[in-house]
Amino acid sequence: MEKIVIIGSGPSGLTSAIYSARAALSPVVISGMQPGGQLTTTSIIENWPGFVDGIDGNKLMNDMRGQAEKVGARFVTGEVKNIERIQDGTFVIKREYEEDIHTKVIIIATGASAITLPLPNKDKLMGYGLSTCAVCDGFFYRNKKVAVVGGGDSAMEEATYLSKLASEVILIHRSDKFRASKAMQERVVANPKIKIIYNTEVVDTLANEQGLTGLVLKEKSGKTDNISVDGLFMAIGHHPNTGFVKGLVNMDEKGYILTQNGTHTNIKGIFAAGDVEDKLYRQAITAAGRGCQAALQAEKFIEGMEH
Repeated sequence: MEKIVIIGSGPSGLTSAIYSARAALSPVVISGMQPGGQLTTTSIIENWPGFVDGIDGNKLMNDMRGQAEKVGARFVTGEVKNIERIQDGTFVIKREYEEDIHTKVIIIATGASAITLPLPNKDKLMGYGLSTCAVCDGFFYRNKKVAVVGGGDSAMEEATYLSKLASEVILIHRSDKFRASKAMQERVVANPKIKIIYNTEVVDTLANEQGLTGLVLKEKSGKTDNISVDGLFMAIGHHPNTGFVKGLVNMDEKGYILTQNGTHTNIKGIFAAGDVEDKLYRQAITAAGRGCQAALQAEKFIEGMEH
């Protein structure tokens, strides 16, 4: 039986792994479908302390994993299907196509995933004109016309970033005002390369064999219009990756795990850290801090079990 299993390998999971390994708990990390988490798709992180010129997200995650491995963390693959709680208070983690793992304690650090629009042909066009990450895919749209959907800080960031690459950025929002911070809104409104369309939704795509060629827009009045674009970036939020623990730990209506007294869940022995339980800050550094907290609280919990 393992002492501790960490599900997820973003900044939260890897920080948990480093602290747990240094406490001689021999943590097992299930790296998941996207090893390294969302940061692996971020070309430059400018707000991680200690890096004056910023650091590549993929490099940061690889370095954190290397640090965790060096101090004794073990990494395994496989997507977690569900978790069973046994009568003695321990847990069995069931994975797709991999053997079960029996453990005393679990830290859930599976993060959150981008929400996409329910567009026809969405799956076929992902990577061929549709994207959820400007930093990852913006390079392919140099001097091309792109659209961004959303009204929060993420949409403002995506539009601003893309304006440095694309010939024109069309920012489409279903309401008549943005939810984003005032400073970010002002930056977008003042940007001559960004055109804003309010009270409008994207309802369909136009495409050829090569990929996306345009969008079908619908105004609140019901009027529809076609526009030509080479890319559409969806920046409409995230949802926590918690489906595998539905019914086991308490969550809010959006699926974020509810924590108390730090990173404790309602189930003794299960802790949660990072974007999976934080819908307010959602920063790499806060996720790492919560990962540290979860590891320290898990260590105390294990000490209590063994004495």
